[in-house]
Amino acid sequence: MISWLNLAILVFASLFFLYFYVLSVSPVALEKVIGMQAYQKCGRYRIVAMIFEIITALGYIAYRFYPLSNPLPERFPWNWGFSALLAAMIGLPTLALMFIGMKDAGSETIAPKKEHGLYGGIYQKIRHPQAVGEVFSWLWIALLLNSPFLAVFSLVCFPIFLVMCHAEEQDLLMRFGDSYAEYMRRTAAFIPQRKAS
Repeated sequence: MISWLNLAILVFASLFFLYFYVLSVSPVALEKVIGMQAYQKCGRYRIVAMIFEIITALGYIAYRFYPLSNPLPERFPWNWGFSALLAAMIGLPTLALMFIGMKDAGSETIAPKKEHGLYGGIYQKIRHPQAVGEVFSWLWIALLLNSPFLAVFSLVCFPIFLVMCHAEEQDLLMRFGDSYAEYMRRTAAFIPQRKAS
């Protein structure tokens, strides 16, 4: 019973995270409807999205103690040390990318601001460093928890983050116009380039 409830929480928290995050990255579209308060409202949506992301993470941890009966083995066939090594190999570079992206985005990581311009720093090499860091977080958490089911569930995050990045870019195109379109042409979305072309 608890394991099924936890699965439902994982699914719905992931979907609510997607929903509120997409709302949070659409301040320009919302501004056309409600005016300047759109930016504050999108900041609130971002906080709600983060709450659902935390609930999802707690669901991952709960799954470790209340696994669902399913065809997948309860644990990986190798020892936990190997899972931890894989988690570090995936997590360390992607977390570094995410934190550098957060630093370079500044306060816009939490709340969009109308006066904010295009980002510098890591954003000259990759358009979505924070998304890359976050999406791989689910996989390395699953590895640390030594759970094949959670590793498979983590694959659901990839299309969720693609939708979120697409929604964000549509709003950025409305916000910055041709300069953002040119930025998209010369900067990769998900794989850092040594030098922007």
